[in-house]
Amino acid sequence: MTKKYKRIFGIVLDSVGTGEAFDAEKYGDVGSDTLGHVGEAYKGDLKIPNLQKLGIANLRDKPILGVDKVDKPIGYFGKMKEISAGKDSMDGHWEMMGLPVEKPLDTFPNGFPDSIIKQIEDFSGRKVIGNRPESGTKIIAELGEDQMKTGDLIVYTSGDSVLQIAAHEDVIPLDELYKICKFARSIVNGPEYTVGRIIARPYVGPDKDHFTRTANRHDFTLEPTGTTDLDYLQKAGVHTVGIGKINDIFSGHGIDEGYHNESNMDGMDHVDHVMAEDFEGFCLTNLVDFDAMYGHRRNPIGFGQALMDFDQRLEKVLNNLKDDDLLLITADHGNDPGFKGTDHTREYVPLLAYSPSMTDTGSLGVRETFADFGATVLENFGVTGNPVGTSFLDELKQGATQ
Repeated sequence: MTKKYKRIFGIVLDSVGTGEAFDAEKYGDVGSDTLGHVGEAYKGDLKIPNLQKLGIANLRDKPILGVDKVDKPIGYFGKMKEISAGKDSMDGHWEMMGLPVEKPLDTFPNGFPDSIIKQIEDFSGRKVIGNRPESGTKIIAELGEDQMKTGDLIVYTSGDSVLQIAAHEDVIPLDELYKICKFARSIVNGPEYTVGRIIARPYVGPDKDHFTRTANRHDFTLEPTGTTDLDYLQKAGVHTVGIGKINDIFSGHGIDEGYHNESNMDGMDHVDHVMAEDFEGFCLTNLVDFDAMYGHRRNPIGFGQALMDFDQRLEKVLNNLKDDDLLLITADHGNDPGFKGTDHTREYVPLLAYSPSMTDTGSLGVRETFADFGATVLENFGVTGNPVGTSFLDELKQGATQ
C-alpha cells in the first residue's frame, strides 16, 4: 500500500479534556469541562490562536470563553469518547493504541492493604507513612520534613489505579527509589491486586514551604496485556518514536527511539528535533505538565498559561510540517482544574488533524473510541492491528502520496 503520509506526529495534551463524557455520571464527573473552565478562569483572555484555527472549539457543546469557533478551520476537527474502564493516562494511551482496558483496575479509596505495605517495608527496610488518597503536593508538604528526618517512604494514591512513592532526593537516592518502585510494581500485577501505575515522585527543597517535585519522576506501568498498535508498527518495520512518558506507559514495548521530558517545553524541543531529522514513521508525544502541575493541583490559571505556551510552540510545528506529514493532536482524559477534588475527569478529548497538503477541511464527528486514532496510523502505513477502532484516514482530503 502506498503511504498517504510519510510521517505522522501525534501529540497528546495530557488531561486536556473537552467536556463531560457520555458516561461521566458513572465516574462522578457530571459538569466537568477542562477547556471550558480554563476559559472561564481567564474571563475571555485565553489566547490559543493556533489550536483555535485547527478547530479546537468547533465540535464542543459549549463555547470556550475567548476561543471562538472558526468558520473554516485549516484542518479537520472532532472529539473522541473513551470506552476503557478507567480514566487514567494508561487507559487512555493504551486505548489510543488499540488496546482498550476492559476490566477496571484496582483503586484504593481507603489506602493500600497491610499486605502490600508490609512487603514494601520489608523489601526497602524503610517505614511507610501516609498511605491514603491525597494530592501529591499536599501530602509532601505535610509529611516531607518528617520523611527527611526519618528516611521513611511517603506512599499515597488517587482516584486512579496508582501507587505513588515520594522521597526527598537528598535522603533516598533516585536509584534506590526506583528500585523500590520496581519491587512495588512486581507485587501488584495480579491476580489479587492489579495496579495500573507505580509512580516514583522524588522532590527537593529545604522545608515544606519550598518543596518541589522534580522531573525525575518515573512511571512503572503495568505491562501491556496485549499487542498494541506500536507493536504492530514496529514489527512491520515502521520507525516508532516516543517522547515524554510514552516509553513508561507502554513499558518500552513497540518503541524504537525514546526521549524523556523535563517539561512541556523540553518535550516540544524533542518534537522539533525529530521533525528536523531524516525520519519516516510515527512519533507519539505526551506533554504531562497540564496534568501533573496544574490539573491535579486545581490551578486553572497555570493550566491556561501552559496551553498558551504550547500554542506558541505549535506555530513552529505547523510551519515545519512537510506536505507528506500529518499532525494529530488529542488528549488521554480530562483533569478539570475548575472541578471538585484532585482526580482525573471523564471527558471527551479533542481530535485535531492537519497536513499542509490537505485540500479540504471539516468535521470528523464524535469518534466512538480513542482507538480510531491508532487505527488511522495503522492504515496509513498499511499495517493490520487489533480489530478495534475505525480509521478516519480517507476522510482527510486529499493528502500527499508517495
